[in-house]
Amino acid sequence: MKLSGAKILVTGADGFIGSHLVEHLVETGHDVRALVQYNSFNSWGWLDGAPPEVRDAIEVVASDVRDPHGVADAVQGCAVVLHLAALIAIPYSYHAPDAYVATNVTGTLNVLQACRRQGVERLVTTSTSEVYGSAEYVPMDEAHPLKGQSPYSATKIGADQMSLAFHRSFDVPVAVLRPFNTYGPRQSARAVIPTIIGQVASGARTIKLGALSPTRDFTFVRDTARGFAAIAACDDAIGEVVNIGSGFEISVEDTAAAIARVMGAEIEIVCEAERLRPEASEVDRLFADTTKARRLFGWEPRYGGPEGFERGLEETARWFEDPANLAAYKIDRYNI
Repeated sequence: MKLSGAKILVTGADGFIGSHLVEHLVETGHDVRALVQYNSFNSWGWLDGAPPEVRDAIEVVASDVRDPHGVADAVQGCAVVLHLAALIAIPYSYHAPDAYVATNVTGTLNVLQACRRQGVERLVTTSTSEVYGSAEYVPMDEAHPLKGQSPYSATKIGADQMSLAFHRSFDVPVAVLRPFNTYGPRQSARAVIPTIIGQVASGARTIKLGALSPTRDFTFVRDTARGFAAIAACDDAIGEVVNIGSGFEISVEDTAAAIARVMGAEIEIVCEAERLRPEASEVDRLFADTTKARRLFGWEPRYGGPEGFERGLEETARWFEDPANLAAYKIDRYNI
């Protein structure tokens, strides 16, 4: 379908990926309604810092995906829904699994029901590479077995399967986008790249981390935003799960070394026990096969491979090195 002229709802628009996606959609001429989580501060999250031309162009709705009535109101009048609202921090999912079920599973169900009843033309729900668990083979295509190694990943598996079930049962035109380890400006400090960059930017040279050996396929946030727009416009993606990634895997330890090079710092890494996942919950290896994305809708990473990763790290580091941005983070504390 053509997205031009269509009213597009983005849930989770106040978050890291959601705010970048809203900016991308506005910059490419689309009509956007942004669903942000209600709060008493009337904060739009990261959209508060968006360029004025973006803030002026969007319709902002404050609600909560756990409330089916609020979701139904937000979906009203939209032809396309891009559903990103979720709880995503893996360590916190060990502490509050009920909250993850309520937001990630029931929240997705509420979006699916609203889209079904209101006859939206396209719904994209957001998966995660964590649903695969540790790689049984690489690169990991969409046929790779699913394995919930954390409460977070289990709820995302549930949300994915509910999305596909609504397509099969009720012909809801849904596609599932599965990004691998998105990073970039504005990412929360619960993720490894902003954890490292934030510590270096604040002057630390002894960097506190968890496990160093796991590998990840880090995808720059602008590539992820492009992936959402591309899959939403692709008729052949309806009923499908599609990976996007960088085509490049790197260990946490080597990621820290790459960040140190980019930021011109000499660092020492200290592993802290509180930052380690339970042994059977750690995902040791993730590496995406993105053949399907390329075949269905021509998506390829612009920040792919080692060279693209370094460019993405440079952009991310520059953002964090701005004192005004760094001040938004509590770098001296471990953020679960």
